[in-house]
Amino acid sequence: MEIFEYLEGYDYEQLVFCQDRSSGLKAIIAIHDTTLGPALGGARMWNYGSEEEAIVDALRLARGMTYKAAATGLNLGGGKTVIIGDPKKDKNEAMFRALGRYIQGLNGRYITAEDVGTTVADMDIIHQETDFVTGVSPAFGSSGNPSPVTAYGVYRGMKAAAREAFGSDDLSGKTIAVQGVGNVSYNLCKLLHEEGANLVVTDIREENIKRAVEEFGARAVGVDDIYDVDCDIFSPNALGGVINDQTIPRLKSQVIAGAANNQLQEERHGDRIHEMGLVYAPDYVINAGGLINVADELYGYNRERAMKKVETIYDNLLKVFEISARDGIPTYKAADRMAEERIEKVKNSRGAFLRNEKNILSFNRP
Repeated sequence: MEIFEYLEGYDYEQLVFCQDRSSGLKAIIAIHDTTLGPALGGARMWNYGSEEEAIVDALRLARGMTYKAAATGLNLGGGKTVIIGDPKKDKNEAMFRALGRYIQGLNGRYITAEDVGTTVADMDIIHQETDFVTGVSPAFGSSGNPSPVTAYGVYRGMKAAAREAFGSDDLSGKTIAVQGVGNVSYNLCKLLHEEGANLVVTDIREENIKRAVEEFGARAVGVDDIYDVDCDIFSPNALGGVINDQTIPRLKSQVIAGAANNQLQEERHGDRIHEMGLVYAPDYVINAGGLINVADELYGYNRERAMKKVETIYDNLLKVFEISARDGIPTYKAADRMAEERIEKVKNSRGAFLRNEKNILSFNRP
């Protein structure tokens, strides 16, 4: 892998390798862009097949966080940490304390959070060495479980997508096919049920389906049958890559709006659904509620303030649809353009970073 060639290709700022022999820490911190503010992104622990695979994952995820923060209107950049190891057996206190010291050494350029393979307890250990961490225990000023907030953002985004497709954001009477009924999607289903939507659900876990059927009157279908449901909105909330060559011809919805990451298997699938006239809510715009929620911790967490910011996901998606129509491009490209335009507007000024850094350094936690 030609690392500097890769960094130059997407204009990354920094790649940090962190090693601690005694604890077994092997971590990579990628910082993509800090034009809008310090880079924020979770610490993911995964048993990667190779070091190159870990590097690529860190870089890809960091760049995604830049776009998510910019499109959401946050004064933050994009970063990510990946830890090479099995989260079920390789974790130890010394490992996360060592990582915390490396993060502290970046002096606020990067702020970490919980991610795949890491927990609130892990963040608490990191917090012993640095203040540049979010998603810690509520006793330290955390926002707690982000799932309900993420779900609320997806709900608001779905209403915006409905407005674009149907001329009204009223979801009552709409049939919504929900793929995956985990923590985020369960809360989403609750909101949709309260508005009067008709739910069709599936999940790989039978207990999740049963709960949705019993509590929301949902109709259950098989895992693969969800693509064939005659519905108004298809809502992917599980695995990525579900919008692909095999599934697109089967979809019978006018809207695609859900919490899953990386819903398009390839960019060309975004082009295809655009050509078909489907309204697609780009994933990193509609599912940004969790990021908004943890970002509010940087100023001393205020739930009311965070929720008001999450509500703006509705307006952010309307802007995406407006750019899509203005420039004649698919919505996934319009979301990127919206993020890039915002970054470009402040490219010549570092004021946002300096103001944000001042707040973070004080870190208003109890």
